[in-house]
Amino acid sequence: MEANELTSNLNEQQLLMLRLFKNPLPQSSFNQIRQLAVKLLATQLDESIEKWASENNITKEYYDKLSEQHFRSKNKKS
Repeated sequence: MEANELTSNLNEQQLLMLRLFKNPLPQSSFNQIRQLAVKLLATQLDESIEKWASENNITKEYYDKLSEQHFRSKNKKS
């Protein structure tokens, strides 16, 4: 894949991140950045789920009720 092909598929933020990390980092720094990125994405996911639950009137009581139900399918005996 040519460089132009790769960069045409990336948005401006992605290109900026690549430019920022053009030079290799020590492994510990890379690990810190990766942990921060994962933490950010996890927070965004939590916020999306909370928003969805709120919009759909999903409550803690609803989750509690679901947790008490049995969802396994019955074993088919041959």
